[in-house]
Amino acid sequence: MSFQIVGTGMCVPERVITNDELSQLVETNDEWISQRVGVRERHICTTETTADLAVSAAQRALDDCGMKAEELDLILAASVSADTATPALACVVQKRLGVRCMAFDISAACSAFVFLLETAACFFARGDYQNILVIGAERLSRITDWEDRATCVIFGDGAGAAVLSKGENYLDAAFTVTGDETALRVPFYAGKSPFSTLEPERPYIHMSGKEIFRFAVQSMMQDITTLLQRNGLIANDLKYIIPHQANRRIIEAAAERSGIPIEKFVINIDRYGNTSSASIPIALDELNKAGELKRGDLILLTAFGGGLASASCLLRW
Repeated sequence: MSFQIVGTGMCVPERVITNDELSQLVETNDEWISQRVGVRERHICTTETTADLAVSAAQRALDDCGMKAEELDLILAASVSADTATPALACVVQKRLGVRCMAFDISAACSAFVFLLETAACFFARGDYQNILVIGAERLSRITDWEDRATCVIFGDGAGAAVLSKGENYLDAAFTVTGDETALRVPFYAGKSPFSTLEPERPYIHMSGKEIFRFAVQSMMQDITTLLQRNGLIANDLKYIIPHQANRRIIEAAAERSGIPIEKFVINIDRYGNTSSASIPIALDELNKAGELKRGDLILLTAFGGGLASASCLLRW
């Protein structure tokens, strides 16, 4: 027993920041950002919190399938930029939806949405779970160093959610985790302990772009190949590949090296930037709401990020 996706939803802040606006903060320009990253604009929170985005995306996913929140048996959420260390984001969403089901968070950075799906599949396998809500939500603007042009041009805020019900449409998944504390790191605030002798780190996103690029291209190519071979499929059997939206050049390189036409890859980084755990469910919702997904379509989700970790899965719509 696995699941089927019965509803999707997304939410992004109203405020849109263009590359030209960013050029007023740091030494950069639209051409440099567009060519090196693929981002032209991103949505940035002003009054919205991570929980606000998560709840809105969740409610829209419920509305999409006509389900009441009271029918949920479990809420799973992921974020590297939640509003609080505790309570968990999933618990905040639970309260705002007015339900009492079990709820907890998973920490897996940009790969987290696929980790959420795998965790949900395990609960469905127990047999006593009917409906599960999964959410990736990020307010990355809170942990972005807006004086660092190498990173501040990449990220955006947003949330995506999906409602899962019993079914057999989660077909296979592949995960690779390699502990790495240097390539991608977001330190917590150091605190004010009078006893600590540790050197405080700036609590912002620290990233080695070249190392992440190499890892991302290799992991995407490897995961896609693994899932296709393991299931006796070829690229033409897939309707879409939905990759984590970290960098357009990463997606293009993975497509080229795997021999899969770039047209198979869903790309919306130009409008949202890198929204970490929210990027795949946002793209999934856009496809769903545009009527681009038909019953029986095969789609492959592939992600990579902090950990370092990669996570990919094969779904039937």
